[in-house]
Amino acid sequence: MFRSLAARSDAFALATPFRISRGVKTVADVVTVSIAAEGAVGWGEGVPYPRYGESIAGALAEIAAVRGAIEGGASREELLTLMPAGAARNAVDCALWDLEAKLAGRSVTELLGMAPLGPTATAMTVSLDTPEAMAAAARRLADVPLIKIKVDRSDPEAQIRRVREVAPGPRVIVDPNESWTIAEIERLQPMLVELRVDLLEQPLPAGEDDALEGFAPLIPIAADESAHIADDVAALAGRYQVINIKLDKTGGLTGALALAEAAAAAGLGVMTGSMISTSLSIAPALVIAARSGFVDLDGPLWLAEDRPGGVRGERGVLSPPEPGFWGAP
Repeated sequence: MFRSLAARSDAFALATPFRISRGVKTVADVVTVSIAAEGAVGWGEGVPYPRYGESIAGALAEIAAVRGAIEGGASREELLTLMPAGAARNAVDCALWDLEAKLAGRSVTELLGMAPLGPTATAMTVSLDTPEAMAAAARRLADVPLIKIKVDRSDPEAQIRRVREVAPGPRVIVDPNESWTIAEIERLQPMLVELRVDLLEQPLPAGEDDALEGFAPLIPIAADESAHIADDVAALAGRYQVINIKLDKTGGLTGALALAEAAAAAGLGVMTGSMISTSLSIAPALVIAARSGFVDLDGPLWLAEDRPGGVRGERGVLSPPEPGFWGAP
């Protein structure tokens, strides 16, 4: 079966700036891949992340390097050895899943033996700012199921406390994006319990998380930047209680499914996350979200304009994309 592969870069403006401890984002720069065969077209998206040494140009070059193999019929399993895990492989892998579903006339969930996807509660992010500005943003989210608070090390207690004061009801994830030290983690444990934080996400730099070995936190700690593929789980099991699975890290849905299985086998919980992206990234991530205790897929909700037919968000709950958008005939 001959295929035709196309890849391009797209930019989607954000409605408001997205701030974390590493900087500010105002545009979502993505790579869009389409793979056509026998009258059907599969679509995928990747978000190259500078934190991992990725760029739009680099991702497009990676995809160009495997064009011949993909057009010649390489499978998703073969893709795991043709490309490294990352945003470029994610775009290609998800396009192959979408193409497979359309050619089979069955949804991806049917191919996996899963129930159809339904509404999914997602974390709504309060981006990093002054405590007062964060409280103002959180006030608009007081009735959603789950809030994610982006903090740094300047005054995390004030940042979290002010958000909690105006939004006492939702579950809470706190995400320092690698900006804390082990001493700060230890010192802030009682405060995290007091403010009913449900999950602390990647507080330490990925290269320094050996300090968590044997540490018994009062609330679960999730690995994000430290966790990419299934082979990472063995080293993380003694440091973390939850694994944050992002398809841009695993290199696609195929790798994400393997990571979810490895996490479960190690007794670790699963969280599904994403970069700031369009619904084309979120649709395949919803497959992993169906087996996750925490879901953070509000990326498209930050955009001024998403791809037509994508997910819809209302009061912290995502509805699946329209039929035919991704992963369904």
